[in-house]
Amino acid sequence: MRHQRGGNRLSRRSEHRKQTLDAMAQAMVQHGRIKTTLTKGKEAKRVVERLITLGKDGSVASRRRAFSVLQNRDLVKRLFAEVAPRFVDVQGGYTRLLRTNVRKGDGAQCALLELTRLPVETPKAPPKSKQKASTAPAPEAAQPAAA
Repeated sequence: MRHQRGGNRLSRRSEHRKQTLDAMAQAMVQHGRIKTTLTKGKEAKRVVERLITLGKDGSVASRRRAFSVLQNRDLVKRLFAEVAPRFVDVQGGYTRLLRTNVRKGDGAQCALLELTRLPVETPKAPPKSKQKASTAPAPEAAQPAAA
């Protein structure tokens, strides 16, 4: 019997499936949203939501468990310092899965997996225009002195 064996196998061996989902979780922590197939997105959503819950805890044991998935110290720092604090007052529902198009090549239903509270982007300052070399006269020290 398959009691407590939920989740889609994604037509992969267990090692490959774990690596795929870990890579998707890494991309979610790094970018905040990813485009994938609907089935993979549903499975990745489970992993990402567990990571954010660990990030809200903030203990050393939680950091170690998050590192076992993310395999990158910078991503663990980002999860605990930037991503998880956005969801302190929320009890779940950290991500959303939006259906997008059907992929033309194989007919797979695509989806966009994103965090519900994306970081606030600060408006960028307009680029400074490059000014041409000034046409002002050279400094007086460079000119010969008049007697």
